[in-house]
Order: sequence, then structure tokens, then C-alpha cells
Amino acid sequence: MTRTCLPSRAARRLAAAHEDRGSEAIAAAIVTPLLLMLLCLAIAGGRIVTSGAKVDAAAEDAARAASISRTYASAQTEAAAAAARSLNDQGIQCASTSTSIDSSGLAVPLGQVGTVTVTVSCTVPLADLLLAGVPGNKTMTSSFTSVVDAYRSREG
Repeated sequence: MTRTCLPSRAARRLAAAHEDRGSEAIAAAIVTPLLLMLLCLAIAGGRIVTSGAKVDAAAEDAARAASISRTYASAQTEAAAAAARSLNDQGIQCASTSTSIDSSGLAVPLGQVGTVTVTVSCTVPLADLLLAGVPGNKTMTSSFTSVVDAYRSREG
């Protein structure tokens, strides 16, 4: 009588393991670039959000500077200077900047509360935000309203 020798479980597992050789390397080669891309997108998003917060701070500084001015002309110049100074202090290099002011609150009679609203727009090259060589620009805009002291003299 002849006996046939069936492979044991261990032998079958060993044979199956040899068939799957290299599959982990292939999976790593596929997954690693995707994870790196996801990480880069998260960093890029964080940089853009941080820059937006810095433009918000510049708008706040500009509105405060405009609200303590006594005339329309000085409110405009003080707000533009404060916005530029704030952006520069925070390391934001704008390709173009615009500052618009609604200073109608300076014309309110003494004893009444007025407000001054400043809108700051900053166009930042994406190469500054993300990586060198990235084309394009991102325009960030922020507005802030500051209260004019009701009893401070003003020329309107």
C-alpha cells in the first residue's frame, strides 16, 4: 500500500507566505505618497488659516487707529499705516494691499456713539504661504469695527 503524504498546516502556511512575498512593500509604496500628500495639505491649510488670522489682526489694529483719529483724512492715513505695520510685524508679505474705511462714525455728534469699520485686503503669493515655486495668489480680506469714544472731541 502506498501512502500519500499530505502537506501539514505549517507547510501550507509557509507556501502561502512565499506567494505573498513583497505585498507589504507594494502596499507601503502606494500608501506612503498618499499619506505625505495628506500631511502637506494639512500643513498648507494651517498656513492659510494662520495668515488669515494675521490679516484679521491687521484689520483690528487699523480700525482702532482710525477710531482714535479726529478727522477723516487722518483716519485714512492712520488706518493704512497701522494695517501695513501690523502685517509687516507678523511677517506677511503682501503682493498688494488695500485698506478701505467707513469713517462715518466720526461725524456723529458728541455724546453719541459712532463706529469706524476698516476692511483690509492682502494678496499673498502662494509661494510665500506653501512652498517656493507654487504658482498663484490668495487674497485674504478681513473687516473690523471699532467704537468711537462718544465724548472725545472730533472735527468730523
